[in-house]
Amino acid sequence: RLVVGYALTKKKVKSFLQPKLLLLARKKGISFIPIDETRPLSEQGPFDIILHKKTSKEWQRFLEDYHEVHPEVTVLDPPNAIEHLNNRQSMLEEVADLNLSSFYEEVCTPRQLVIMKDPSSIPTAVAMAGLTLPLVAKPLVVDGTSKSHELSLAYDEASLPMLDPPLVLQEFVNHGGILFKVYIIGEAIQSFMRCSKCRSCRP
Repeated sequence: RLVVGYALTKKKVKSFLQPKLLLLARKKGISFIPIDETRPLSEQGPFDIILHKKTSKEWQRFLEDYHEVHPEVTVLDPPNAIEHLNNRQSMLEEVADLNLSSFYEEVCTPRQLVIMKDPSSIPTAVAMAGLTLPLVAKPLVVDGTSKSHELSLAYDEASLPMLDPPLVLQEFVNHGGILFKVYIIGEAIQSFMRCSKCRSCRP
């Protein structure tokens, strides 16, 4: 029997822990147990795996303290392994560094600009960087909250000082409303296509 303790947002629980998955897990001897974040992890379990989608400093400290005492427990994913993915600047830089356009002509990353403060300076910074409007404005930090997914589209220069730093400005790329999701676990790779407006689309 394998026990998976999970700490996920309500939205992630609803989308991930589907009845079909839970039924299959039970047949395989896998149990999913919710973690009570108001209680110490040491008082819960025992767990074989901890699956989480939390990024707060307090939660990371809980995980690290627990893993020191229970190194046999697998944490998916270790906070230090995903830290650079919590920042949109470093996330896109990782992809740009792959230089995929050298192998696939249609693969590229949008040009971007990071603004840490002073919204009044944004028009000048955009002009100096040579970015072309419209621009997509995204919060710099991705912390799992709904605010970190709030995007704005700046069509003209007059709208730029109204933005709220820290943020990333990216040139808008028309993708026809289609997103490609790629999941990699070990040697297994699965990709699927979905509409960017419809979050209910799943593989």
